[in-house]
Amino acid sequence: MNMNGRRSNRSNIEIIADILRLREASKTQIMYRVSMSYAQLQKYLEYLLGRGFLSWNPNEYRGGIYRITHEGELVLQSIEKIEELLTDRNGSKPLENMSQFLSIAKNNEKESQRTRAAV
Repeated sequence: MNMNGRRSNRSNIEIIADILRLREASKTQIMYRVSMSYAQLQKYLEYLLGRGFLSWNPNEYRGGIYRITHEGELVLQSIEKIEELLTDRNGSKPLENMSQFLSIAKNNEKESQRTRAAV
């Protein structure tokens, strides 16, 4: 974890959700609240603007204000629904990083293949 308590291995979807959850913010606010570098932020903003999930008003604040769009709200609702569905019956949250899950599944498959080959 970094100094802000954020996981350093967040998935792209987790980062996108974190940005969209802000609803309205300046570039600097997004960068600090979502705990990312300026270079990373530029890539995500370009992607989110290009997909129509964020809008940008350059006339507000110094560097402009980014706002979630209707399409962004729909994406955020979908992400949150998936997180809810992945939460187990005991209330445990989904794995902190889906790439960890995919890595575990891939390693389990490799181990199964080795076991079958050895038999």
